[in-house]
Amino acid sequence: MDDVTDTVFRQIVASCAPPDLCFSEFVNVEGLNSPGRSRIIRKLDHQQSEPPLVAHIWGINPDNFYVIADQLASGRIADELGLQTNFYGIDLNMGCPVRQVVKSGACSALINNHRLAKDIIDAVSAGATGRLPLSVKTRLGVDAVDPEWTRFLFNQNLSMLSIHLRTVKELSLVPAHYQELERIVAERNEIAPATLVVANGDIVSRADGEALADRYGLDGIMIGRGVFQDPYVFAAQSPWLATNEKQRIELFSRHLELFKQWSKNPNKGTARMNKYAKIYINGFNGAKELRERIAEAKSIKQMLQVLNNRLTNL
Repeated sequence: MDDVTDTVFRQIVASCAPPDLCFSEFVNVEGLNSPGRSRIIRKLDHQQSEPPLVAHIWGINPDNFYVIADQLASGRIADELGLQTNFYGIDLNMGCPVRQVVKSGACSALINNHRLAKDIIDAVSAGATGRLPLSVKTRLGVDAVDPEWTRFLFNQNLSMLSIHLRTVKELSLVPAHYQELERIVAERNEIAPATLVVANGDIVSRADGEALADRYGLDGIMIGRGVFQDPYVFAAQSPWLATNEKQRIELFSRHLELFKQWSKNPNKGTARMNKYAKIYINGFNGAKELRERIAEAKSIKQMLQVLNNRLTNL
């Protein structure tokens, strides 16, 4: 998730209950091939305390995809960031439904542009030259479910296909269409038995995800927005509902401290960090009022002071 699943948040989630695999924020290949590279490359930052990281990239120019795939696979980007390990794979964003992105012809717009989608996949495959596995994250269709799209993707020799079980038009406004998984898995078995199939959408616990995987014969499940309800969402048995106010505030404080250490300018990070407040500052008396005071803070330091004052008075 863009501006959400950065290295700091992934470290917090990993400290609670680590998933098997994480995906970076989505990073634009045109930007990485421009003078603005230094401003966006940190979206690919990664720490040893996190699970293995897949680089999640998007764009529109196959030549740029080729260059970035080569830099990811060769370890050049990891070296540039000072990482101790390279990325686990490369994931192509062909599912983002944000209107401005779709209007540019990128991400979920590729569902209706098979030629460009293939050119991008081929460019990344050539750039990575077998050094990193290639996966795609997408949706079921644009205005309606499009079975031809998934069949097309299964013919592209992907290592993994992750499906958000809604169309672009539906955003996240309707329940995920789990019933489509039977068809999708059957297509995989027919066309590309070696391609892993991962489902995404409305999965809010590990138990629910594993039940879904067992029911449809999936290779894995992907949890996105579910982590906003429970940072222990990847645990077999989450303790989150039993955590008290003090524990939740302390976890948010740790998140803020990590961000302050990582950010080049933490005083400009209050809007970003306020997006996380409702994860932690929730489920106890006075939570709404405390979130409002946090939102009024002008710096990360002030946000931490608000939380510390609350802890002192508990």
